[in-house]
Amino acid sequence: MIGRLRGALVDRHDDVCIVDCAGVGYQVTVSVHTLAQLPPTGEEVILRIYTQVQETKIALYGFADAEERELFDLLITVKNVGPASAMGILSSGPNPVGIAQMIAAEDVAGLVKLRGIGKKTAELLVVELHDRCALLLASWGAAGRVEAAAAAPAGARLRVIRSARPPILADVHSALTQLGWRPAEVERVVSTLEVPEDATLEALLRQAFRAMPR
Repeated sequence: MIGRLRGALVDRHDDVCIVDCAGVGYQVTVSVHTLAQLPPTGEEVILRIYTQVQETKIALYGFADAEERELFDLLITVKNVGPASAMGILSSGPNPVGIAQMIAAEDVAGLVKLRGIGKKTAELLVVELHDRCALLLASWGAAGRVEAAAAAPAGARLRVIRSARPPILADVHSALTQLGWRPAEVERVVSTLEVPEDATLEALLRQAFRAMPR
C-alpha cells in the first residue's frame, strides 16, 4: 500500500493532481482543501495517501495535512460513505475542523447543506461519529494549547502550577466549551470528574460527554 508520496507536482486539474516520483506519475484525487495548499506546478509536494484497491482499479486519495486524513479515516467507517463520498464531503465543507465541529455538535441541519450529504447520511454521521469527532477536535486543540502554554509569560505558567486542579482538566474544559457547551455547564461537569494518575484527555472527555446536557 502507498501511504505517502513525495515528488514533483506535474499537473493539477479539478480534483486530481499528478505527482512525479522518480519518473513515475501517480494520479491522486484530492479535496478542495488540499488543492488550495498545493505548490505551483514543478515544485515538490508531499501528500499523505489512502490507497483503495478494487478488482478493476487502484485509486489514490491525497491529503496535505494530518487533520484532513484523520477525519477522512473516520468518515469512511460510516455505512455508505466510501472514499469518493468522503472526499466530496471534505470538499464541500469549510475545512476539516469545521466539518468535525458540525458532527461533534450533532448539527444535522448544517451537514445536510453540504454537497453529497442527505438527511439519512447526516444522521448516521452524527450517531456514529459525534463522540469520535469531539475527541479528534480535542486532540487537535490540545496540541495548540501546549504550544500556547510554552509561549505564555512566566507568571501565567506559575498561576497554572499553583492551581490545585489537575492541569489536564483545563484541556477538558477548553475542549467542551469549543464544542458549544456553556462555560457554567462545563464547569459543573468538569468539577465532578475523577482524575486517576494514568488519566488521558480522551478518557476524561468520554466521562464528561456522558454527563453533559444534550
